[in-house]
Amino acid sequence: MSKIGKKNITIPKESSIKIEGSNLTITGPKGTKQLTINDKIFSSKLNESIFAISPLEKKIDKKTSIMWGTYRSLINNAVTGVSSGHEKMLELNDVGFRANLKSELLNLQIEFSHDVNFKIPKEIKIIVEKQTIIKINGVDKELVSKVAADIKNLKPVEPYKGKGIKERGQFVLRKEGKKK
Repeated sequence: MSKIGKKNITIPKESSIKIEGSNLTITGPKGTKQLTINDKIFSSKLNESIFAISPLEKKIDKKTSIMWGTYRSLINNAVTGVSSGHEKMLELNDVGFRANLKSELLNLQIEFSHDVNFKIPKEIKIIVEKQTIIKINGVDKELVSKVAADIKNLKPVEPYKGKGIKERGQFVLRKEGKKK
């Protein structure tokens, strides 16, 4: 049984949740996010700064338990996103790797014969700290993770020298090279 769904979500002072039937509107200083909950299976309650979601039926099967935890995690991620935001850090590891911002494009020089231009979605904010460190910020955790994964897939880390684009703190299994 899922124990994640039973945990209550604490809402920060600057954020708020508005319940309209099966729709939730979460607002905060970083932006707003809308979610839809299946109101035939779950009910949602808001007591001052504590939000709870619970199933309507007392007998809970496995599928309901899984969905309970999933909805709770989605709502918690939305509350975190609108209050403090989500962030991913990418590192470019190689001698000639560079990143630059050009208006709505992220220009990457990653050992190809041409520069790679990555179009940045409107909801995402990208900051290039150095030429080798990229910060990805946004309200939606799923979109931030998807953009980070798309950028990482442009040049995956190779296992022999560790060259490529990786997330900060990501473990790369290094292989031993040929021996004579």
